[in-house]
Amino acid sequence: MSDPDVAVVIVTYRSAQLTIDALRSVATERATSRLRVRAIVVDNDSGDLPLIAQALEHNDWSSWLTLVGAPRNGGFAYGNNLGIAHAYAGGIPDYIYLLNPDTQVRPGAGDSLVRFLTDRPDVGIAGSSFENLDGSDWPIAFRFPTIFSEVDAGLQWSVVSRLLKRWVVARVMTRIPQPVDWICGASMMIRPAVLTSIGGMDEHYFLYFEETDFCRRARLAGHSTWYVPDSRVMHIMGQSTSVTDTRQGLQRLPPYWFESRRRYYVLAFGLWHAAAIDLVALLANSIGYLKRILQGKRRAGVPHYIRDLIRHSVLWPRNRAMQLPDAAKLSTENRR
Repeated sequence: MSDPDVAVVIVTYRSAQLTIDALRSVATERATSRLRVRAIVVDNDSGDLPLIAQALEHNDWSSWLTLVGAPRNGGFAYGNNLGIAHAYAGGIPDYIYLLNPDTQVRPGAGDSLVRFLTDRPDVGIAGSSFENLDGSDWPIAFRFPTIFSEVDAGLQWSVVSRLLKRWVVARVMTRIPQPVDWICGASMMIRPAVLTSIGGMDEHYFLYFEETDFCRRARLAGHSTWYVPDSRVMHIMGQSTSVTDTRQGLQRLPPYWFESRRRYYVLAFGLWHAAAIDLVALLANSIGYLKRILQGKRRAGVPHYIRDLIRHSVLWPRNRAMQLPDAAKLSTENRR
């Protein structure tokens, strides 16, 4: 069997130096593993390409690295679909490896994912375990969000969390490979058969929930998602957006987060079920906010969350218009 052909796709937005650091780790993986690695970096119209191009020339990466300038900042899904299309133009790879610019693959990380998918042809998507910048573990994968996870997140009450444990979105993983609902898109390896079945990511998500939705659609098409702890990747949280930057404390969530949340629930459950989820979420968050006031911990919640949830809720008729994801189907013939 020939060495597997892996196309790495990195989407950058004002993350040039982080992208260069990520590419250095990819270059090491390329030099030390059995993989035939090529990479496509997509700049979502942020001006990152000149600095990355200098690094490409200085490090002699031109034989395996392609730089793509997107005509607009269409978001994470849009950028990845564009990168995948360019990868396909060079020949359909054995595996597509989505990698965040704020990551660095540890030795053997890509090889571990490829080996797992090679041994398990029934699995469509595989993701890594993560470590923080300081080397501490971040062994998290996820369950699909539901009405019960909204109750848990809103109340923030340990007794309720224990009762609803099987629905809590974040799962603390062990050192054993396991099937999961979805994995972090910062390090996600995809079998091309998944893209053949469901197309690319839904570009109507600007940021957040796109990998959740992608894994959900993959499961519906018969492609499971697995967490592979032997694949280790360092991830600097919150570099592309401050939403997940824990060093800054809890931040107000941007409008596109609520728009993505709304889209996910409507597509996953239908309009009226999504409306019921919003009602329950508003009630749970209101009770949780009152509890924090009584405990003197008013600032322990996400700022303005209830107000923003109301504004973006599907309960309002103006928020019910929803384009179907068919327009986001990946077409390797016409996307370049």
